[in-house]
Amino acid sequence: MAAGVLTRVTQVLRGPRLVSAVFSCHGQTFSSAAAAVKSTAAARDTAATEKIQNFPLTQPDYFRLSELFTMKDLFEARVHLGHKKGCRHRLMEPYLFGSRLDVDIIDLEQTAEHLQRALNFTAHVAYRGGIILFVSRRRQFGHLVETTAKECGEYAHTRYWKGGLLTNAPIQYSPGVRLPDLIVFFSTLNNVFQQHVGIRDAAKMNIPTVGIVDSNCNPSLITYPVPGNDDTPVAMEMYCRLFKMTVNRAKDKRRQMELLKGISSSV
Repeated sequence: MAAGVLTRVTQVLRGPRLVSAVFSCHGQTFSSAAAAVKSTAAARDTAATEKIQNFPLTQPDYFRLSELFTMKDLFEARVHLGHKKGCRHRLMEPYLFGSRLDVDIIDLEQTAEHLQRALNFTAHVAYRGGIILFVSRRRQFGHLVETTAKECGEYAHTRYWKGGLLTNAPIQYSPGVRLPDLIVFFSTLNNVFQQHVGIRDAAKMNIPTVGIVDSNCNPSLITYPVPGNDDTPVAMEMYCRLFKMTVNRAKDKRRQMELLKGISSSV
């Protein structure tokens, strides 16, 4: 065949839709496949990096909270243990796995899913600089909850909840007082029969709430209910540890992003 004849071989890869072409002219071969692959990968990495830097909170698990706990951790903390069947609240039935020896067993798969969702929302609030209030009426866990709030730079309320603490804040305090952006209830009951008054007040003021709901609790007014045992000390210690790590991790991420933006703006 004459040397001046140009032959072209084209191959189409349907997966990444990459067209690689091999040209032969005067005995010399030119391939565009390697260059195309390299440029496409570089453009994809650049776009992903810019998306993470400019819109970090759109990532499904930007704070990597899924690595904080496992199903085994929930089981060892006795999160699955509920109350007697006679104390069961009818709205908690969808979250129950069954009952054994007349004791309700909470479905840990649903607990893990709802806990992950609650932690993610808490991290987003902390990342944006929101005020988080940890609440518990249990005397035996009051010091634990207060210590947790102190170690992550947030607030706690473990005493008697006065009526109008949220709904009548301008009168009780002074105008301009900022209300919490999120309230985390480590116990949603004041006693065996009475729901915590703060849950109703938060719903009236449109303040989102996260609550640990046992098998005898009403989850209807909780924005992010987490079905689980709220009586065992080891379970409460795990809840406090998870929320503390979540808030601290979100604040660290915010400081990192502020530092990156400061460096990029100065360049």
